[in-house]
Amino acid sequence: MKNAVVYIHGKGGSVDEAHHYEKFFNYEYDIIGFDYKSKLPWEAKAEFQKYFTDIFSRYNEVILIANSIGAYFSLISLSENFIKKAMFVSPIVDMENLILNIMSRLNISEEKLYKEKTITTPFGENLSWEYLSYVRNNPITWDIPTNILYAKNDNMTSLETMTNFANKINANITIMDNGEHFFHKKEQMIFLDNWFKEFI
Repeated sequence: MKNAVVYIHGKGGSVDEAHHYEKFFNYEYDIIGFDYKSKLPWEAKAEFQKYFTDIFSRYNEVILIANSIGAYFSLISLSENFIKKAMFVSPIVDMENLILNIMSRLNISEEKLYKEKTITTPFGENLSWEYLSYVRNNPITWDIPTNILYAKNDNMTSLETMTNFANKINANITIMDNGEHFFHKKEQMIFLDNWFKEFI
């Protein structure tokens, strides 16, 4: 059987981004973009597990590349699967903290969210008591060999949070001083490619 590289995009991303990684692998690997539809973590867990059950039945070895919330959905869904290696770019690793920070900035208390169940924010995102509760009740457990690329200017996750998470799961972490959560500028993509070549 052949080997597979599965790429999982972040919010607003595309499976076409998987093509970027083709240059790092030879003919022994199929490069696959996973076009997941889920937006809620419990939906993602079911969708991801079903999808990867099929992948594992068809491939000998699987390498995971995941971005932002795609990495978070992977972390809560795939910890018990046989993945050889995970490469995470700007992963969301503490969803509870991210939600609480948004609530704090908007002066929304947990009591208010509990009572109203769902609150629409000024930037179009819904805050959900069900979502927050699920995140709290389903902490990440992960022991797959992992490398993390983090940008110092990431506006979603602090360096302290990312470092603590990397230490917790024994992952390698590489930090780009001038990077952003969304790696897209030329110098950022060169940095990403060099990181990827070093750790893959």
